[in-house]
Amino acid sequence: MNPATPDRITEIDLAAIGEGHVAYLRRMSSDDIRAKFPSAQSIRPGLNLWALFAADGTPLAVSDDRGSILASATENSLTTVSTH
Repeated sequence: MNPATPDRITEIDLAAIGEGHVAYLRRMSSDDIRAKFPSAQSIRPGLNLWALFAADGTPLAVSDDRGSILASATENSLTTVSTH
């Protein structure tokens, strides 16, 4: 990809927006979560869970309770956004 210009943003620039300040919340199947979170291999298949990711896509937390994911983000001074 070409370097960033005033009218063009690189993938790296986009991933860095909100770094350390913004996280996104996403509803996911337990199968998808096991693929994104290597430490979550013991999660039972067929569940719908909530996942929290850093602005750059780094997985941060998983829960079956949306409120606990939001609380985790707040405790870490992260502004959350939802993805659909």
